[in-house]
Amino acid sequence: MSRVYAVANQKGGVGKTTTVVNLGAFLAAADRRVLLLDIDPQANATSSLGIDKNSLSTSIYDVLVGDATLNDVLTLTRRVGLDLIPSSPALAGAEIELVNASGREHRLKRSLAPIRDRYDFVLIDCPPSLGLLTVNALAAADQVIIPVQCEYLPMEGLAQLLRTIDLLRANLNPGLSIRGLLMTMFDSRTSLAQQVVDEVRGHFSDRAFATVVPRSVRLSEAPSYGEPILDYAPRSAGGVAYEALAQEILSGG
Repeated sequence: MSRVYAVANQKGGVGKTTTVVNLGAFLAAADRRVLLLDIDPQANATSSLGIDKNSLSTSIYDVLVGDATLNDVLTLTRRVGLDLIPSSPALAGAEIELVNASGREHRLKRSLAPIRDRYDFVLIDCPPSLGLLTVNALAAADQVIIPVQCEYLPMEGLAQLLRTIDLLRANLNPGLSIRGLLMTMFDSRTSLAQQVVDEVRGHFSDRAFATVVPRSVRLSEAPSYGEPILDYAPRSAGGVAYEALAQEILSGG
């Protein structure tokens, strides 16, 4: 049965795209069929997989405004089993264009329905906001993965995101649940990082992943080569962490 995960946090720079790209690659390497769906106008997940976002003739923008289907924009990546629905800068205008559109919150869900069962996992990379694009992702998802940077300020926004998820559950997607909170950018040299991990696990013990993703130069470098960490530096600390996260997802842990 297909599972759809929205990777969401309205705070930028917490590791959403890094998580989508690298978790997707390790799941595909485990012989799962994986679709990455980039709905961030920055299109970083698209470029992280070696796709030139500025040369695309169609993207998720065309799907959301009704000019194309997901089949029309489906793009193969260099990794077998890992497909991509790319984004492009044009998506930045979609929220304005869809303001008065009927059923605007469910456009992504309706578009995904014909193809989702081809895949074991669908991972949606959300923009760093709680606007209409993220609402579409949460309305289409079964569960949410929330990357949380191991610093103080990202913790402040977590409560707002959880309230948004509760509102979405009440009004648009009753089956939506939190798959897990993922601690990212962990720096073992600072006591603050460990305090954040301890606080999250204290408040969300049943919903925090065991995996903690460290700060990693290799993770930062990989997108510039258009490769997931699995291909760029699989035995680096970041590679080991995302392989462990994939195993948590696969085991249901």
